[in-house]
Amino acid sequence: MAGTTANNNEIVIPSITRIYLAPVGTTAPADATVAMPAALRSVGLTTEDSLKFNSEPNFEQVKSAQSSYPTRTFQTSDAATIEVDLQQWSGPNFQAVYGGGTISEITPSGGGAGKHYKFTPPRIGSRTEVMAVIEVIDGGKHYRYVIPRCMQMEGVSKDLAKTKEAVLPLRLAVQGGDDLDAWYVLTDDPAFALTA
Repeated sequence: MAGTTANNNEIVIPSITRIYLAPVGTTAPADATVAMPAALRSVGLTTEDSLKFNSEPNFEQVKSAQSSYPTRTFQTSDAATIEVDLQQWSGPNFQAVYGGGTISEITPSGGGAGKHYKFTPPRIGSRTEVMAVIEVIDGGKHYRYVIPRCMQMEGVSKDLAKTKEAVLPLRLAVQGGDDLDAWYVLTDDPAFALTA
């Protein structure tokens, strides 16, 4: 194809991926390699093939009697989601997966020295939004998907089978706003260099 240059350096193999979450309004990383701001908490280990970032614009088409094809197409909305399965069970990861909730310490009814904890999922109307950063590393190339606002908006189904690890399904829907980008990518990949 004319004007196309085959370049296998532009193939991305995500050898390392990480997910970070923080309260909405947390300062985002300034570039693709700067140290992650301390307020962004890593969710830890995730399954090797579950991470997905989906961008799903919606369109309507105008059809006319004079054409077999649509005569105009216009975009009606935008949507994007994050999907990943968390391998580490922790209080903060439960809160992320269920969209909030509370964790409290309780006294064991049988006594003893060990501590027990109670996780209560959020009630209707009390889900919390979070900021998310997806980090993808391929050798010397770095990508960071920055999502200033997202929210857990799906049911949670956990497979508690005896024969494999039980994971926490993190499913986040990107939220928009007039004063910020709904999501963007930071990268040091030279393939993104502006051309004259």
